[in-house]
Amino acid sequence: MRVTQGMLSNNMLHNLSNSYSKMGTIMDQLNTGKKINLPSDDPVIAMKGMNYRSQVTEIEQFKRNTNEVHNWMDNSDAALDKATQAMQRLRELAVKASNGTNDTEELTSIKEEVTQLKEHLKDIAETEVNGKYIFNGTNTDEPPEVDLIEGTFGGESSDVKIEVSNGTKLTVNVNGEDVFGEIFKTINNFETALSGTGEDISASIEELDKGINGLINNRADLGARMNRLELIENRLGEQEVIATSMMSKNEDVDYSKAITELITQESLHRAALSAGSRIIQPSLMDFLR
Repeated sequence: MRVTQGMLSNNMLHNLSNSYSKMGTIMDQLNTGKKINLPSDDPVIAMKGMNYRSQVTEIEQFKRNTNEVHNWMDNSDAALDKATQAMQRLRELAVKASNGTNDTEELTSIKEEVTQLKEHLKDIAETEVNGKYIFNGTNTDEPPEVDLIEGTFGGESSDVKIEVSNGTKLTVNVNGEDVFGEIFKTINNFETALSGTGEDISASIEELDKGINGLINNRADLGARMNRLELIENRLGEQEVIATSMMSKNEDVDYSKAITELITQESLHRAALSAGSRIIQPSLMDFLR
């Protein structure tokens, strides 16, 4: 095949264009810090990047969900703590009233404090956090129905569940019926007993003990779920580190390698320009002069 001056020129220009393109690609990588800027640059890297990014996004959503779970559980635990303190104070009053040495004025004073503690427990049962009533099951828009006269608690008993990891949902609320279902009736019985005999008050102490034990048991169950939440958060943190690391390895450019490639490509480009100038510069007209 006959090689002409035009063929040499075209080949040189084509090779120089490829060299510019390679340097441009490396410069883009150094400027953006990414191996590719378009999916067409490397479909495999792009596809893996989408999968890793989806994993990271999913984990971030689960971590936001755990914050909501904390909000529910922390406020529920604080409410149960206050309710337990109120019930323990009621028991102290019951023990004090049962000794038979109290006069009418002292019993009246005890009864007034019992009434205030009952109102306090009603406020706890109607605890609202960020516009949600945490002791009314899934019906969080409305407070549970507490009738202090009848001593009843009417609330939803359904569980509120939030997904905290793939396929794992935690119950975040405390069943209001389990906690407050009999408490107000017990307090009403105690109030009635204050007008009766010491035996009636002693019976109220047993009922108050049952209420206190119920609060403690529900708080223990909540504590177990809070411990599990902590374990899930630790696992999510580890998964986020791994997924972020894999995404970085897949997408992020190796700067030392890219700089070395750029220097090498620049050297090759200069050598090609130097050689091309020697080949193209002489022509037949130069020798006919």
